[in-house]
Amino acid sequence: MLMRPMVARRGPGLLGAVARTAVVAGTATATANAVNDRRARRQMMADQEAQSQAAYDQQQMAGQQAPAGGADLATKLKQLADLNASGALSDAEFAAAKAQLLSG
Repeated sequence: MLMRPMVARRGPGLLGAVARTAVVAGTATATANAVNDRRARRQMMADQEAQSQAAYDQQQMAGQQAPAGGADLATKLKQLADLNASGALSDAEFAAAKAQLLSG
């Protein structure tokens, strides 16, 4: 019987090369998808934070735009007058509080 000499393999062969290429491509795709998902989540959180900040700023501006006069000022002056009438505030304290309320 004739025996062939043993030939040493030099690489993984065709099937091994295809398998390695598939693993590398799959890993690259999974990594790219993870990076894109993370970027999208960060952008969404930044957008939500910006919207929340804008809503908060609008609320603050609405609170500052309330007129200093009107019913609110009249109510505070009435309370001061009631405190003065009940004796809780002296005339000097009433005048000082009234001046501060009217100036601010």
